[in-house]
Amino acid sequence: MDVSLKAKYEKLIEYIASFSSAAVAFSSGVDSTFLLYAAKEALGNNVIAVTATSCSFPERELNEAKDYCRQSQIEHFIVQSEELNIEGFAKNPKNRCYLCKRELFEKIRSIAGEHGITEILEGSNLDDNGDYRPGLIAVKELDIKSPLREIGFTKAEIRELSKEFNLPTWEKQSFACLASRFPYGDLITEEKLKRVDKSEQLLIDLGFNQLRVRIHNDVARIELDPKQFDRFMDESVRTLVYKKFKEFGFSYVALDIIGYRTGSMNETLDLDK
Repeated sequence: MDVSLKAKYEKLIEYIASFSSAAVAFSSGVDSTFLLYAAKEALGNNVIAVTATSCSFPERELNEAKDYCRQSQIEHFIVQSEELNIEGFAKNPKNRCYLCKRELFEKIRSIAGEHGITEILEGSNLDDNGDYRPGLIAVKELDIKSPLREIGFTKAEIRELSKEFNLPTWEKQSFACLASRFPYGDLITEEKLKRVDKSEQLLIDLGFNQLRVRIHNDVARIELDPKQFDRFMDESVRTLVYKKFKEFGFSYVALDIIGYRTGSMNETLDLDK
């Protein structure tokens, strides 16, 4: 392990150990798994994991969260946090993520309070400072701690250490709430979320990783790692994807020529309006 990265990790452990106990918002993603691993090392049995489940959170992610906590002997709580029931969320406003995170962390704080847990930790990293992240406003308002951002971990460093520690997520694709697949202002429904979930699961089952299926009315815009473009363009793959996506309810299927990138729905967002 790189000496400077080792020192940064030790600083992270020291930071988390300064708390008497903590609840980690755990999605089973790259960042939150790494954070939970570090919290377990720093606090032992004085850490719990809390996972929110809803129609925008795929079942595969929930199952992975359960498996990790069971294998790591971490007490795991699952809370129902149905975003579509939050006033205004379904209309997909620019502050959608804020509305969701505010309710989620309030529920996690309630669980933490019931079990005498003093701090709430979430897994945003230094790279998240470079994108439009209204959910971080809720983090600040509710005094949720962000150890990875606080210490200055990048996504690449988190992956490198996750590999070093044999974490199952070290090369897992980055995941974001399925509600992020729609242009702001488009109505979000359970049926649409299920359509996205089935579409992305198909691509995952076909061996693609680091992907998104963005929804523009009846058009599915697929974002893939450009390194996998050639494989996608194989006639048998294209034909299967088109056939299945039509069954899922899409009229047209398109491949984004730029490829996967985080927050592509923010590219046309005017924050001054």
